[in-house]
Amino acid sequence: MEKIRVVIENKQKVVKIPTGIRMLIRRCCNAVLVMEKFEGNAEVDVSIVSDEQIRAINAEHRKLDMPTDVLSFPLGENGEYDVDPATGAKLLGDIVISIEHAEKQAKDYGHTLQREIGYLTVHSMLHLLGYDHIHGGLEAVKMREKEEAVMQSIGLPRNASYVME
Repeated sequence: MEKIRVVIENKQKVVKIPTGIRMLIRRCCNAVLVMEKFEGNAEVDVSIVSDEQIRAINAEHRKLDMPTDVLSFPLGENGEYDVDPATGAKLLGDIVISIEHAEKQAKDYGHTLQREIGYLTVHSMLHLLGYDHIHGGLEAVKMREKEEAVMQSIGLPRNASYVME
């Protein structure tokens, strides 16, 4: 892999984005591409939104009128991607993360917001690269194993990020 450009845009005003979240998102995107031995330059767009915003996007694109934690919009298929003619970067797609949903899930699962945002980013990046878990089975198991391998590689393993009470 050569280099990745991660464009992050905060499109909500409900939750203040903690320091370091943008760097974490970039690290997660890079770690997935390194693990997958992705070749060439890449570009990913990440939007941080509210529950209301992600609900509207989910309703429009998936016909599910409810908020969710993360949505992935791949621009490639079977390893073929559009290329930005100005930079030569492969356009992988868009990631949309609900910061409100991430906060709630971090609390529900007993770990940090950083781990939750990291996990959602890794999960979505794998979708952009063609992985899927929707139908369960071996594909879902493979995707889950890759998610945890990346999370370990960036220092956020499942068992090391729980909130101590």
